Amino acid sequence: MSRSKQWFLVAVLCFIALPMLLEVFHEIQEDEHDLAYLIGLAVVGTLALSGLAVLISEIRQRYRENARLRATLQSTHQDLQQANQHLHALTEKLRDTGKQYNLVVQEQFTAWGLTPSEREVALLLLKGLSFDEVASVRDTKEKTVRQQATTIYRKSGLNGRHEFAAWFFEDFLA
Repeated sequence: MSRSKQWFLVAVLCFIALPMLLEVFHEIQEDEHDLAYLIGLAVVGTLALSGLAVLISEIRQRYRENARLRATLQSTHQDLQQANQHLHALTEKLRDTGKQYNLVVQEQFTAWGLTPSEREVALLLLKGLSFDEVASVRDTKEKTVRQQATTIYRKSGLNGRHEFAAWFFEDFLA
């Protein structure tokens, strides 16, 4: 129920309860009064006041719950901001580490005397692409990629794809 509806009901119940209870007090002060009428007024007035009390209690409870939820939301928002900052810092660190590692890889390719096309094939092999996938990326034949891979392994002094990949990743796992 919306806030405006709640306050409308509060006003309606006050409009019912107050005149009823005022009439009860007025009737009691008179010498002659109709007991049934007096009881009816008192019951209706009391019911209206009871409804008013329940409604106001519900409104207060919702206000407290909303305040608690706002506080929780604010705390969660702060936690998310901190997590995002941490994630951003880690991403930057990983990006920097990747750049440094790429320099090390390129230096090793230079030390082995790999040609530019062999360097490209070697990087794609390190990324885990198959010979067919490397050929597709480079728009060449798979046989050409296999020959280049063989040359890369010979120049590096390594015995195949697994040994080649392990040579670069071994230090990370130590």
